Amino acid sequence: MSPDPEKWLDEHGDYLFGYAFARLQDRGVAEDMVQETLLAALEAKDRFEGRSSERTWLVGILKHKILDHLRSHSREIPVTEPLEPDGEMEALFDERGKWKEGSAPWRDDPQSFLHHKEFWNTLVQCLEELPGRLGQVFALRELEGLGTNEISNLFGVTSTNLGVLLYRARMRLRRCLEINWLGEKPRSK
Repeated sequence: MSPDPEKWLDEHGDYLFGYAFARLQDRGVAEDMVQETLLAALEAKDRFEGRSSERTWLVGILKHKILDHLRSHSREIPVTEPLEPDGEMEALFDERGKWKEGSAPWRDDPQSFLHHKEFWNTLVQCLEELPGRLGQVFALRELEGLGTNEISNLFGVTSTNLGVLLYRARMRLRRCLEINWLGEKPRSK
C-alpha cells in the first residue's frame, strides 16, 4: 500500500500537532516539527512498507524529529531548574516530610481517565503550565518511555538532577489535576 501525501495533513495533522505540542509545550516549534515530519515522510514515502499504519509511521518520524530538536536545543539552552527546595512543593509537607493533607479522592478508576478526552485536555493544559523544562522532561520519561540516562544526556543533567525535575513535575501535575480535574480547591501556602 502506497501512502497518500495529499491526505496526510487533513487526516493526521491535528493528531501530529497534539503529539508534538504535548512534548514541546511550544506551538511554533510543534508546528515546525509537524512540517519537518511531513517533508521527511514525503522524501521517504517510497520506503514506506505498510507494516504499520500511515499514522504510526508518521508519529515515528515525528518522534525522531522531536528528539533531534531537543538534542540540538538542550546544548544551547542551559537547564535553569535549581536544586534548591521548591517553596510550592515544600508547602505540601510538614516538618517531618509527611504530607500535610492526603491526596484528593479520585471520582473514577484512574485507568478509566485514559479514555476521557476531557482528561487528556486537562493533562495537556497542566503540562503547559509546568515551568522550564519540567514538561519536556516529564513527557519524554512518561509519555515516550525514554530512560534516565538518555534524558540526562539529552538535557546535560545528572541522573540525580533529573530525578528532582521529574519529582517536581509529578507533584505539580498532581496538584494541577487535583484542582482542574477533580475540582479540589487550591491549598493555601
